[in-house]
Amino acid sequence: MKRLILAAALAAHAALAGCTLAEVKVNVASERTSLENQILGSYNSLSEETLLVASVRGVDPLGHIQTPPRRSREQQDAITAMQVMSFHADDVEAFKRLGWAGEDNQGLLKGFPITREHAPDEFRDFAARYRQQEFDAVLAEVNRARESVMRRAVETNTALTQADLPKVRAVFAKLAADTAKPGERLQSSDGTWTVKK
Repeated sequence: MKRLILAAALAAHAALAGCTLAEVKVNVASERTSLENQILGSYNSLSEETLLVASVRGVDPLGHIQTPPRRSREQQDAITAMQVMSFHADDVEAFKRLGWAGEDNQGLLKGFPITREHAPDEFRDFAARYRQQEFDAVLAEVNRARESVMRRAVETNTALTQADLPKVRAVFAKLAADTAKPGERLQSSDGTWTVKK
């Protein structure tokens, strides 16, 4: 009610003053580059598509089986890659917290030696049961999935070509570094490894 009264008062004031209310547009400059925004847009689009795939019903309200929409092989591979990354997200987070894995400067995970000593209490059981072969397999699977997503970001963006893949990798690495938590290992563009503060 107060908003309605305020809006009416402003409109009356503008009419009495003989002027119109100007439309105000505010543009906030992003810290991201145009390339980062394009790649992030492709990634977000793929994320939304993955969610839609997961929510599609197999049967309509009348009980008839529905066929899923047709997708290209590349599109389906990227959706599967997103699902793989989502499936392993908890393990990857634990690997990073334990210092077993870090984000390299190519947008991929890099494995480090598995050490079980000094594991935080919340990861003690996790660290005790994980074996090297399983750890290597998860890293390889997640990295294949990330590669697929990066290729799909290039394929779905008309401003990018395969020659831009190194730039795409750098953007993915930067996004991973930006979202990394304190204590996680990161590789800088010059190849050195640091721990995020």
